[in-house]
Amino acid sequence: MLVLRLLVVLAAIAIVLCVGAFFLKGDRRYLNLAWRIFRYAMVAVLVFFSLIALERVLVPLV
Repeated sequence: MLVLRLLVVLAAIAIVLCVGAFFLKGDRRYLNLAWRIFRYAMVAVLVFFSLIALERVLVPLV
């Protein structure tokens, strides 16, 4: 859980910095980078939670 929290915090900081750079410079490259970071973070969170759910299903069978 600590790794997930660290991932969420780092992704949030990176997204805020990218959006801030977009507002300062007006370059859409930073906005695209923020969107890409958000998508990868969401995929990582979904994989993490699906593994937890799979563990809850499989552990009673053992």
